[in-house]
Amino acid sequence: MPSAYIETTIPSYYTARGARSILQASRQLATREWWDGGCSGFKLFTSTETLNEAREGNPEMAAERVNLLRGIAILPVTVEAAALARLLVASGLVPEIASPDAVHIALASVHQIDFLVTWNFKHIANPFIRERMRWKINEAGHRMPVMCSPEELLSEDEIG
Repeated sequence: MPSAYIETTIPSYYTARGARSILQASRQLATREWWDGGCSGFKLFTSTETLNEAREGNPEMAAERVNLLRGIAILPVTVEAAALARLLVASGLVPEIASPDAVHIALASVHQIDFLVTWNFKHIANPFIRERMRWKINEAGHRMPVMCSPEELLSEDEIG
């Protein structure tokens, strides 16, 4: 069974109120269809980093995000994962201000997760740095997961 790491944008989009932007509304719908459709049958993982980020902001919305993540296996932050996150930041592939994003990438890589599911195309699934990031992660002795959105994982039958 393939595995997927759930990063913070997934529960955020799932629980968000109706968006005014067509792009945001489309992402909310795709996230809900993927999640409610069984997450493509993947075994799901997340982290304390995701839970900590999910707890931020409006207490009612935070509770919904955390509740959505309930029951998902938590990946431990190992020495290797912490070192890889620091390497991604030190290399400039992930800016220091976005160091939590480096933690998500490192955890999914070190724990050999197949997919990292995200809507964060700025620092995580950025197509302009993806190959350099893959090279850096491989150089460190790990395998980068496929980084993609829930929409990319929907089967043709699920697309509304």
